[in-house]
Amino acid sequence: MNVKDPARAVLFALTAVLLWSTVATAFKWSLQTLSPAQLVFLAALFSTLFLGIVVGWQKKLHLLVSTFLQRPLQFALLGAINPCLYYWVLFEAYDRLPAQQAQTLNYTWAITLTLLSVPLLKHRVTRPQWLGAALGYFGAVIIATRGDLLALQFDSTLGVLLALTSTLLWSIYWIFNARHQADPVVSLLLCFIIGTPWCAVLAGYQGALWPDDWRGWLGAAYVGLFEMGITFILWLTALRLTDSAARIGNLIFLSPFLSLLFIYGLLGEAIHPATYIGLAFIVCGVLAQQWRRN
Repeated sequence: MNVKDPARAVLFALTAVLLWSTVATAFKWSLQTLSPAQLVFLAALFSTLFLGIVVGWQKKLHLLVSTFLQRPLQFALLGAINPCLYYWVLFEAYDRLPAQQAQTLNYTWAITLTLLSVPLLKHRVTRPQWLGAALGYFGAVIIATRGDLLALQFDSTLGVLLALTSTLLWSIYWIFNARHQADPVVSLLLCFIIGTPWCAVLAGYQGALWPDDWRGWLGAAYVGLFEMGITFILWLTALRLTDSAARIGNLIFLSPFLSLLFIYGLLGEAIHPATYIGLAFIVCGVLAQQWRRN
């Protein structure tokens, strides 16, 4: 029986949110010395090692084979999506767009998830959820065009398309991942064991695997640990300790706003007013999708 500790749950959740808020800055900083494919491979490698240590410490390594054999084709698909395809598309978007645009557009994945649940999970979308989707994607257009809606001029049209495609991939990953009840850390490690070799093939095909600059190693280690590894464990711990998953879940709304502070303070990007306005629309859209009638 799990012992609930709401105070510690909030502490773990806030730590995860704070770390997730730094990763957009880390992505952009790392891409100064690494190609997107290199960053995917090295970050996935660091994350695989970390998750392997965690699963070993939990004495669950013996579950890897049995968990995989339950759904081998599904894990093969999930591993190809995360970490390989999803992060490669996302980092390509970051390579083409200002960090403030890429991270905020990527935040619309929660809206994409709701829409995809209709054909894939046969869920029914309510009117508030349709309204939320409209608000969210209107916010995305505001951000992508820097508020110049009539001109529809983007910093990088391909970058915007890649950022939105990443939301599609992430939503597909979580929809298929939600269909089984296996241990979440073991499942994530399996995905990384399967996906990391594909990341290596992609990086090797596009150029060098290993960076010459120490900053590349540092950036990849940070992304692998704090985007793909440690924060996941912190968030799961928070959910296990809390007596209200909704209260913990709402803390994630702090992340995009904190992220803009790091982007401004550490990257020196001037945050365009349209980013704040668009982000407000996106957050309102996500909140509207969570609304339920009593």
